[in-house]
Amino acid sequence: MKFGLRSSRLLGLVAAPVFAALALGSTAALASESPEQYPSRPIRLIVPFAPGGVTDTGARIVADRLGQQLGQQIIVDNKPGASGNIGTQMAAQATPDGYTLVVGFDGTLVINPHVQKSVPFDTLKDLAPVSKIGDAALIIVANSSLPANNLQELIEYSKKQPEGVSYGSAGVGSTPHLAGELLAQKTGAKLVHIPYKGGGQAMADVVGGSLPLLYTAVAGAFPYVERGQLKAIAISADQRLPSLPNVPTVSESGVPGFVSNSWIGILAPANTPEGIVDKLQKEIHAVVHSPDIKERLAGLGITSSGNTPAEFRKQIEEDLARYKEVVASANIKAD
Repeated sequence: MKFGLRSSRLLGLVAAPVFAALALGSTAALASESPEQYPSRPIRLIVPFAPGGVTDTGARIVADRLGQQLGQQIIVDNKPGASGNIGTQMAAQATPDGYTLVVGFDGTLVINPHVQKSVPFDTLKDLAPVSKIGDAALIIVANSSLPANNLQELIEYSKKQPEGVSYGSAGVGSTPHLAGELLAQKTGAKLVHIPYKGGGQAMADVVGGSLPLLYTAVAGAFPYVERGQLKAIAISADQRLPSLPNVPTVSESGVPGFVSNSWIGILAPANTPEGIVDKLQKEIHAVVHSPDIKERLAGLGITSSGNTPAEFRKQIEEDLARYKEVVASANIKAD
């Protein structure tokens, strides 16, 4: 027994320097890879949502072309759950070497921290913004029977209703939910939020007439507006969309400066080498502004961005502050 203990201690004394040397070797290898050499192996891109949605589809469009430009495969890894928190946490805890990236969504990064009791990452401390893929414009659509054809008529109509006018969204704490709350705060409109578990049933209800209004992404509403099944009241982007040139913005409709888009972008774990982040940003910018990719993203209702890490971080900071105020004023809680 004594021999066994002594042997174990001896093994520990010998092994400790070996493991330390291995760790230092790994760190040295990481540090030695220059931005010019990066990437030397496939990159994992975590999408914190299930396959098939706008975020996932947009990410795959960009990932495929980005991999071609970088000369390495980008493997899209769907890790859904907890409104994007699970996959985002996995990325935040990954080695900051540029080989694990995550698709960031405004709902996860700037709204969840305010509406959920516990979020397993700090948006600003645990993640390094790389570049925004683009903005997904939101639109207010109405059932054709609603006696309002533009935003000002809707605002006035809502004020005359004893219980206000109901609007649906994809759920409590979703970007359209907060956009509706912000619009009500700025205009005095009496808008009553009706949360749905996803946008499909909400869309069916507003088309069918059991729900008067819906605040949603343009991509989902476009076919119904185009066929005349829904009335487009306004979009909350900073400019009109080429696909809906006759639909005014909220700002044009009498609420100056009102912009409330959803967005998606790519982030890395905090402390990822700056040179690698900058290289990724330049390549992402080139991808999202290539004519064919730009057109494919536009088909999803996404306006290409490709902004710099500093610009992306600034928007995240501003959105965190803005939505904190909206959530507190409306007393919104998702759990």
